[in-house]
Amino acid sequence: MEGPLSQQSMDFAVAVIRMCDNIHNRGPLKNQLLRAACSIGANIHEAQYGYSKDDFIFKLQLALKECNETSYWLQLFLRSGTVDEEQIKPVVGMCNRLRFMLIKSLNTAKVSTP
Repeated sequence: MEGPLSQQSMDFAVAVIRMCDNIHNRGPLKNQLLRAACSIGANIHEAQYGYSKDDFIFKLQLALKECNETSYWLQLFLRSGTVDEEQIKPVVGMCNRLRFMLIKSLNTAKVSTP
């Protein structure tokens, strides 16, 4: 069963894929954005099946790093005019919510680690 973090990361990846479907240039940059955005959910999924608490934390930290990278690419796409603000704003909001959830999850996991 998927938790809220897994579901949100999947929804976010789908939103980024759909946004990128409308970008007809900037192939290498688009690929970087897609790789980072989709990697968030992949790392969260891996964390759920980690072999230890440390592995779980490590995978969530990787997801957070990918989330921060994705935020950079989204800002770059906005500032360069590759994507207009109306189209990217909801995606940026999803990214920010994911980052908040990841930080909260990491803090909880670290506190509960002996």
